[in-house]
Amino acid sequence: MENKNVGYLIIGIALLIVVIIFIFNSALKEIVESSCTMAGHGDSCPMYDTITTQTYLALVIAGVVLLVGLFLIFTKQTEKVVVKTVEKKIVKKKVNLTGLKVEERKVYELVFEDKAIFQADLIEKTGFGKAKMTRIIDRLEGKGLVERKRRGMTNVVVVK
Repeated sequence: MENKNVGYLIIGIALLIVVIIFIFNSALKEIVESSCTMAGHGDSCPMYDTITTQTYLALVIAGVVLLVGLFLIFTKQTEKVVVKTVEKKIVKKKVNLTGLKVEERKVYELVFEDKAIFQADLIEKTGFGKAKMTRIIDRLEGKGLVERKRRGMTNVVVVK
C-alpha cells in the first residue's frame, strides 16, 4: 500500500477517535452532573477536572495520530530499486567453417541467419529428413557451434 493511502486511512481513524472522544465526553458530563448534584457539590465537583484532563489527553493522542497521517501523505515514498541488466557486449568471433561438410555448413548458415530456428523449419528449408537433420545438428553441437533447446514437441536450434 502506498504511503498516501495509509496516511488517509490514519487521518480517517484519527477523526473517528475525535468524534468518539466528544461523544464520550458529553456522556461523562451527564453522568457527573447527575451524581454530583445529588451529593450537593454543584459546579465545583472534582470529577469535572478529571473529565477535562482525560479529554485533553485523548485529544492530544488523536492529534499525534493525525500528524502521523499527514506526515505519511506529504512525504515522498521511498525510491523503488530498479535493477537493470546490462546486456553483454557480444564479441563476434569468426567461426571456422572449413572442417564442415556441405550439409552442416548449409544448416549452420540457416541457424546463423535467424539466431534461433525450429528444427522442423530447418527440415522444411533444407529438404533433409528428420533423422539426417538430427545427426547434422548433433555434429554441430559436438563442435560447439549450435545448441538445441527442447520446446514442447519440437526443438529450437540456436547459435552458441
